[in-house]
Amino acid sequence: MLAIYKKEIKAYFNSIVGYLFIAFFLAIIGLYHYLQNMYGESANFSYALYSITIFFVLLVPMITMRVMAEENKQKTDQLLLTSPISITKIIIGKYLAVISVFAIVMGITCFYPIVMANYGTVNFKMSYAAIFAFFLLGASYMAIGLFISAMTESQAFAAVVTFIVILLTYLSTGIGSIMPTDNKTAWITFSILFLIIAIITYVMMHNLTLTLFIGVFGEMIIAALYLLKPTIFDGSVVNVLGWFSMITRFDTFIYGNFDIAAIVYYLSVIVLFIFLTIQTIKKRRWS
Repeated sequence: MLAIYKKEIKAYFNSIVGYLFIAFFLAIIGLYHYLQNMYGESANFSYALYSITIFFVLLVPMITMRVMAEENKQKTDQLLLTSPISITKIIIGKYLAVISVFAIVMGITCFYPIVMANYGTVNFKMSYAAIFAFFLLGASYMAIGLFISAMTESQAFAAVVTFIVILLTYLSTGIGSIMPTDNKTAWITFSILFLIIAIITYVMMHNLTLTLFIGVFGEMIIAALYLLKPTIFDGSVVNVLGWFSMITRFDTFIYGNFDIAAIVYYLSVIVLFIFLTIQTIKKRRWS
């Protein structure tokens, strides 16, 4: 695993990708730190972090699109698949390399509250809790990006899909607030959602059996629930979209609350998508 980790770290810094990611992120953090904390005369550093969460939409695809997609395209993934190293160690090594680049950004960011303390009173507990939650938020998005990259040979396609997924999680609460709450609309929405998931599964994995299973089985379950107990769908779209909103869980840290539930949520997302990535690669090995 250490060899994979070192290889991936070198790949980021032997190219311009790692430097661009760090430079862009630090420039954005510096700009919003000045606007929110210095110019805006606010001692709450979490305001600046919250303002830049939207930039994950652009920066995460940049850093994750090549993790597995390039290996798949160049067929060098076959060397990994036939190596004595376990798939789990390979994926974890790659993931740790990605978040290590992000950790460099966050390590530098940790100095901002200290700088602010020279000009006024800073709540260090609140600031560093927000930095920690921000790191977990980014790490969660990177786990999603890793999974998407593992499912395709095209870096561009991986970047676009990652961009769309992260954007949807960012906008999910707003989308839910304008959605009708009646059960019929919810049934139609979930039916369309399963259809979209099935199409994406086929485009990325080219597995007709799995595609049909997700599409047909999903539609049958949704239809059966609607026919047997339609009231279960009342307001369900809003609830589901709210559950997928990763940004709203960061909100609590802005007000100084260390939300254990949010931390568990982020860690669960990380573990889930690393697990799904491992299963995707294992399937490719045995096929």
